[in-house]
Parts: sequence; structure tokens; C-alpha cells
Amino acid sequence: MKQIRLFSEPARSTEERHGQLELFGRELRAERPRAAPARPDLARGLDRARAFAGAALAPNTRRAYAWEWKSFAAWCGRAEVPPLPASGWTVAIYLAELAEDGHRRPAGIKVALAAICKAHEAAGAPSPREDPAVRATWRGIRRELGTAPHQKRPLLVEDIRKAVAALPNNLEGLRDRALLLLGWSGGFRRSELVALRVGDVRQVKRGLKVIIRRSKKDQEGKGRAIGVARGKHPETCPVAAVAKWIERARIEEGALFRRLDRWGGVRADAVSGHFHARLVKRAAALAGLDPREYSGHSLRAGFTTAAAEAGKTERQIMRITGHASEAMVRRYIREAELIDEGLADLGL
Repeated sequence: MKQIRLFSEPARSTEERHGQLELFGRELRAERPRAAPARPDLARGLDRARAFAGAALAPNTRRAYAWEWKSFAAWCGRAEVPPLPASGWTVAIYLAELAEDGHRRPAGIKVALAAICKAHEAAGAPSPREDPAVRATWRGIRRELGTAPHQKRPLLVEDIRKAVAALPNNLEGLRDRALLLLGWSGGFRRSELVALRVGDVRQVKRGLKVIIRRSKKDQEGKGRAIGVARGKHPETCPVAAVAKWIERARIEEGALFRRLDRWGGVRADAVSGHFHARLVKRAAALAGLDPREYSGHSLRAGFTTAAAEAGKTERQIMRITGHASEAMVRRYIREAELIDEGLADLGL
């Protein structure tokens, strides 16, 4: 690929470029002081401070930022411009190229910009976010491409019924059935669902009491409890499905939803968020739907849509789902009202 020069300043050596902030400052840990403290107790405290600094962002966010920074640094290498500190026009041109290639939506470009800015902050360099060229370019991208997210379709009640009915009655099917039914009935985020432990789920008279230890909107781990009601039909009751999975898998403590080995044995480690997303796509296919239109979010969206259609209030829905913004819940309620507001029986 032809090397291009965007500025007149001389290019740094390959070794220098590769050494800069080494994969996002080793996943956003604080910048290392030039001289480590001489006292052993302070040195240990420094290591702990770095560890806490590295945990300031959720693991998925750190991985996304690391990937975005690596991509930006590679692009800067080809353009022969320094990635750190990067000039405002360097960042602006990079964002414009992301927008022009047609593969990145504004939400994805926003993540790339956030990663670049975080890398600069971690290294003690000025953030390019407020640079006039960056701000103008980002405004133009949002104006030209729009900011409306591409929403995946929700899995509705009838879809869930078809999907769980098609699952086998072996151990794998029991786990997947329990995961789908509980995930839908509690409006869980996928990270919340796969992180559940046996001790977080307790049967009560009318259903399940579930403790969510940590979530996207609760990074400090304050936790919250939600209730999941029993289903009207035994074959789709989330309480019965979870109890049957725990009994058959002989799980007494640890992760609730676990991986299986190649022989069908239950492992100790939990399923991943990627597994959850694949399972939802599989459920969509079992229900006769196009799996490309569905994602891990489709369970949560399906619950919220069904609750809105049933006339539940914003407060009731948010109490279960943990939405931090009323605007998102109102969108589901608004969509549920659209058909009712249509003018029917006009002569067709």
C-alpha cells in the first residue's frame, strides 16, 4: 500500500511508533511514573492503584477501546503520522475515512473517537476531542449519516414459545431453555444474565427473586433485586425451567448457566456473552425468523415490548429492566401504541 504523508513533520521510527502506549497503555492502566517509589509499601500501593485504574472501565469496554486504538495506531503508521500525541487533523481525517468506507455507523465511529481520547488522557496528552477540526468533522458525520441506531428486532412471546418448544430435552436443551425463559422474563442484559450465580436466584411463593450484582448502569456493584413471576404454562415457565436445569445439572454453587464439555458434562465456568448472542439467533431461527435480524438484545427488547403492549407503566418496566433513561422505555411504549393509533376500517 502506498505510504501517504498528511503533514510535513518527519515520521517516527517503527520501533518508536510500536512502543507508544503499547496496546492502549496495557488496557488503560495509569501512566507509569518515571521513577518508582523507593519504599516497598508505596511500590505495592502503586501496583494496586494501577490495578484499580485498569478496572475503571468494564472489561468489554476496555477490549473495544484496545482494538480501536490498535486500528488507529496502524492507520497512523501507514500514513506516517504520530498516533500519540495526534494532531486534531490526523484524528479528523481518520474519522472521515471510517465514515466514508461505509462499514461503520456513527455509533461505532463514536467508540473509535472515545478510544483515541482515552489513550491520550492515559498518557497525559491533551485529548483531541475538543479540537475544532475534530468537533466539526464529528458534527458533519452525524449530520450526513444520521444517529438513529440500527435496532435489532425483539423476540416476542410467540417467538419464545416456538423456540423453546423446538429445543431438545437433554442437558443442553434444559440449560438453553432456562436461559432463554429467564432472560426474557427478567428483561436482563446479556452481561447480567451470564454473570448470575446459583445463590443469586431464590424461589419465593410467586416466582423468583433474582439479585443482579453488577450491570452496565451499575459499574460500582451496588446491586439490585428483581422479581420474575411464574409462567401460566408449565412448558414456558421460567421458574420451572431454572429449577429443572439446576436439578439436572446438579449445581449447588457457582455460575448458574455453565458451559458443557464435548461429552455433555457440566463444566464449572459460565457461558459467555457471545454464547448468549448465538443462542438468541438460534432461537430466532427455531421460531422461523431470520436470525440476522436478532441479537442478544432481542430478549430484553422482547420483554420490554410485551410489557408496553400489556399497558405496564414506565416505572414498572424500569423497575425490572434497570433502564437508566425513561426515553428508551418510552420508545417501546410508543411503538406498542402505533397500531392502536392507526385509522382502521376506512373502506379497504
